Amino acid sequence: MVCRGKGSGAEREPAVCSGGQEGQWHPGNSEEMAPPLQQSFMIPRKEINMVSDMGKWKRSQAYADYMGFILTLNEGVKGRKLTCEYNVSEPIEKLVALLNTLDRWIDETPPVDQPSRFGNKAFRTWYAKLDQEAENLVATVIPKHLADAAPEVAVYLKESVGNSTRIDYGTGHEAAFAAFLCCLCKIGVLRVDDQMAIVFKVFNRYLEVMRKLQKTYRMEPAGSQGVWGLDDFQFLPFIWGSSQLIDHPNLEPRHFVDEKVVNENHKDFMFLECILFITEMKTGPFAEHSNQLWNISAVPSWSKVNQGLIRMYKAECLEKFPVIQHFKFGSLLPIQPVTS
Repeated sequence: MVCRGKGSGAEREPAVCSGGQEGQWHPGNSEEMAPPLQQSFMIPRKEINMVSDMGKWKRSQAYADYMGFILTLNEGVKGRKLTCEYNVSEPIEKLVALLNTLDRWIDETPPVDQPSRFGNKAFRTWYAKLDQEAENLVATVIPKHLADAAPEVAVYLKESVGNSTRIDYGTGHEAAFAAFLCCLCKIGVLRVDDQMAIVFKVFNRYLEVMRKLQKTYRMEPAGSQGVWGLDDFQFLPFIWGSSQLIDHPNLEPRHFVDEKVVNENHKDFMFLECILFITEMKTGPFAEHSNQLWNISAVPSWSKVNQGLIRMYKAECLEKFPVIQHFKFGSLLPIQPVTS
């Protein structure tokens, strides 16, 4: 399959995260994407305070837009390798530079000597820097006429790296990063022709930085379900990674538990990159430390794996109060019910 050539083309298709229940992310017309000068931005806040609030979330515009964004990217990377050529726009390059800054700060903030093995307190120093600089970092990515959006968008960036009190990280933090990217799409910074680069360049770089954080500061998994979870920390790369493998001529789901296959193909496929990271971090038989994934390896096709993971993501992450109680809602991802 031929992928698009690199370089930031001047003619870029606009994009919107559309409404509707799990609406797809689709090209908007030029009027739709005029700079939202009338848009009044706001600092996102917590709206899910008790289990009974979960219905509000599932009916919300935020849920529809978030899921639409995830599914559109899922479709966009279908059958594509990480190493294929794709369009790399200026905003994508700026996002990678932002993530490189976070990476550099880890090097500048080494772990401290402390009695407890997990949750190194140096993470709090690292996080304090992000807390202070987040708006400035976001301002480097968005154009001047959208400067008012920076405080709102920056909240999702700050939420995406883990909790500084508990020094933990989990799928709720990962969802905040996807929400951060979704917001950039909603204000027109990211466009339809950025789809592959969003996953392969930006999200992949985010994963690398998060793995480095997890290793350096020995972060606890947030609300880990132990061996019954898919992975202690991530979920989205398994969804998008399984989409990449749909209709692969040789690699079947049963192959991802084969060390040789993983070593030879992980640079091309996000799913296998995740498996490699798990085997580096955990010891013992794969079936014991990653039981859910072991079960998935018995599914006959990657398209069935992909569909099953999307259902599982909704049920185990997006519909679980302990995960979603921390999600923040603003003008870009509103708690208001979907307006069809």
